[in-house]
Amino acid sequence: MRAPAPTALLLTAALLAGLAGLTACGGGDDGSAAPTAPPDIAATPRDQVREGGTVRWAVDSAPATLNVFQADSDATTDRIAAAVLPALFTLDRAGRPQRNPDYLRSAEVVQHEPAQVVVYRLNPEAVWSDGRPLGVADFRAQWQALNGRDRAFWTARNAGYDRVARVEPGRDAHEIRVTFGTPYADWRSLFTPLYPRSATGGADAFNDVTRRTLKATAGPFTLRARDARKRTVTLVRDPRWWGDRARLDRLVLTAVPRERRVAALAGGKLDIAGIGRPEVEDIRTSVERRDASAAALRRIDVRRSLAPSYTQLALNGAEGPLADERVRRAVARAIDRSALAESVLKPLELPAAPPGSHVRLAGQPGYEDNSSALGGQDPAAAQAMLADAGWRTITAGPGTGDAGDRDAGNKDEGKRDNGPGGDGTDEETGERAAEKGRTAGERAGDKAGERALPGNAHVLHKDGVPLTLEFVLPEERGTGQLRAVAERITQMLTAVGIRAEIEEVAGEKFFREHVASGDFDLALYSWPATAFPATDARPVFAKPRPAPDGSLTVEQNYTGVGTDRIDQLFEQAAAELDESVARELMSRADARIWAAAGAIPLYQRPELVAVRPGVVNAGAFGFATPRYQDVGFRR
Repeated sequence: MRAPAPTALLLTAALLAGLAGLTACGGGDDGSAAPTAPPDIAATPRDQVREGGTVRWAVDSAPATLNVFQADSDATTDRIAAAVLPALFTLDRAGRPQRNPDYLRSAEVVQHEPAQVVVYRLNPEAVWSDGRPLGVADFRAQWQALNGRDRAFWTARNAGYDRVARVEPGRDAHEIRVTFGTPYADWRSLFTPLYPRSATGGADAFNDVTRRTLKATAGPFTLRARDARKRTVTLVRDPRWWGDRARLDRLVLTAVPRERRVAALAGGKLDIAGIGRPEVEDIRTSVERRDASAAALRRIDVRRSLAPSYTQLALNGAEGPLADERVRRAVARAIDRSALAESVLKPLELPAAPPGSHVRLAGQPGYEDNSSALGGQDPAAAQAMLADAGWRTITAGPGTGDAGDRDAGNKDEGKRDNGPGGDGTDEETGERAAEKGRTAGERAGDKAGERALPGNAHVLHKDGVPLTLEFVLPEERGTGQLRAVAERITQMLTAVGIRAEIEEVAGEKFFREHVASGDFDLALYSWPATAFPATDARPVFAKPRPAPDGSLTVEQNYTGVGTDRIDQLFEQAAAELDESVARELMSRADARIWAAAGAIPLYQRPELVAVRPGVVNAGAFGFATPRYQDVGFRR
């Protein structure tokens, strides 16, 4: 398979599959049936935040580039951009895009036919740090750099920009008209962050200069210095900022390994640090034992919530036993997702309902639990699907009955349906079609009755080959919880006759050399949720396509499982300007993704952030875009 490098944000999320440290999930007011956890940031009115000071914030890595549109940008690049560059739309706690009045007086679709036209009305006070007003030249330069037509620009993505036909001035210098050649529902995702023309107006500036510096910024902070030796980036208050004045003098981002963060917090060298469960245990143990650092650790506040990302079990459907959809469904039906979610989240006193969607999380508008398209845990149904796929018990154990009779009895009942997991274009919903297959499996399982395989069942065989799957995990500090989840999954699979063999690989090799290259049967890693799933989730579930050289282009669909119909639904949703219709299309796509059983969401990831005393308006932000101008110390 040929897989282009994933964007760094997604790659970082995948590499940190079993860790905490992204952002927390906020609650919503519609579309959410599952419990959520609110943001935990010690929200404090600005008039109660002290003027001045420096906050030292731990990050996972020093940024390789300051250009978020390059392939090796990372979460640190995103954090810097959010503090120093324009964001036309920010996200609220439910992940809904909201117009940012610091930059926009208005933004709306003013024309649908014959082409979609969006008019942006800029805040006249918005200026770059070099004194030049934000304007059409910046919009046009960014569009031309990112639309994919000029290969001299080394861009990691062009989604949305490739649909724009023209960027033109409006009635005056503060108005911009953007005309789309193809309708684009996620137009609010564009031009955020917005770079100055000096950064995007030429390939050399875009490819090279923006890796090292930004000649102009327009945010509450501006870039002061990068220290490669100390692995720090220093942001300072921007004197030209026209909005609410930043409370802090400086914000220093420092790359600190996770295992060193607790000691750095206790020693007063850090103020904010994302941590994982091992670090929480370190803090708890030190306090209970009254170690030398206990007094300092006792004052550290651990803020916790649910991150806007979920950990999934990925099933490689490109080859091997899992290329058979019946086997993938059997694996999914053997797993108790609720038990796995509870094992991870309940000890942290967080809501433990497993996600019901691949494209949205509980609390987001449009969230809908479509997991019924696949069905919940049912070992008997799983066994029936495996039998129908030709996997049989060679040696009958006590209480299993005659394996050959059981297989024969199941054969007609568990036949694979070609509903939502297939490539047909019928309009039957994923839920209904998948439920047909699920019910048939359950009926077959009922025929087996008390003959279901016991917990230490023999491994099933086909043509003399045992049903054995390679289960790949990253090996590094903080992945103990991931290992525990994997071990519970292997036990559940053993109960239906599948042997899963865990192989731990070096953390730096896990994603690129195993997941992205297709060298796995099962793997655990995470994807972040998004406010724009029709755009951002599409490459994760797109059907692999043949390339001119005969290889497969998988985009970010490392399971290799996809269908033409899923692709069609994503494309329709991306072009649908009626928001309610677009949500329905995404829900239908999600039901088919469930039924195809290539990726099984297990639990929303925990977020744990350690904060020193007095730090306010920071911690677990959730979907909400941080207001860096409000971060500081309580008066």
